Amino acid sequence: MARQRAFDRDTALETALRTFWRHGYEATSIAELTSAMGIKPPSLYAAFGDKRRLFEEAVRRYQETYGAFTTRALAEEPTGRQAIERVLTEAAAEYASKDHPRGCLIISAAVNCGPESAEVEELLRGFRQEAKAALKRRIDDDLAAGRIPAGTDTAGLAGFYASVIQGMSTQSRDGAGHADLLRIAALAMSAWPAATGT
Repeated sequence: MARQRAFDRDTALETALRTFWRHGYEATSIAELTSAMGIKPPSLYAAFGDKRRLFEEAVRRYQETYGAFTTRALAEEPTGRQAIERVLTEAAAEYASKDHPRGCLIISAAVNCGPESAEVEELLRGFRQEAKAALKRRIDDDLAAGRIPAGTDTAGLAGFYASVIQGMSTQSRDGAGHADLLRIAALAMSAWPAATGT
């Protein structure tokens, strides 16, 4: 029997990531994945398990690469305000980039899923909830330091900025460019509560 040509697993994973990113989890078939990856279904199953496990691995890769700007911004900036402003500014650039599919994989990959994909929806929902909690932690930092007024609804503010980020992803997929998304980011930051006495 002729042996199938070996493939580069990392390249195949990157191709799968972009295919899921472009079309979403449920709309991406095994046939579409194997065609894009240049492999046969047995090779996909041998290397990645199944579609669900391949998707989970693609999501991890996304978080470590394209989506890592959020974690970096929240960790590196000295204040919550600066961190969230950087997240929005970098999201505008990342979501509108022509180097890969538009928007955010975590936000868009399970928008229209049926009951059989409920676990995938829950997986991505969990990541979005974690991201919102991370926003809240940085806002809480500013509250504790007196940079925003006492009594500020930090959970509500985190929810607002999470909604802006999700909306920017959707807008980019609808064709909004970098400049459009930057305007949205700037308007969102104008809602940041001013410190007492400023």
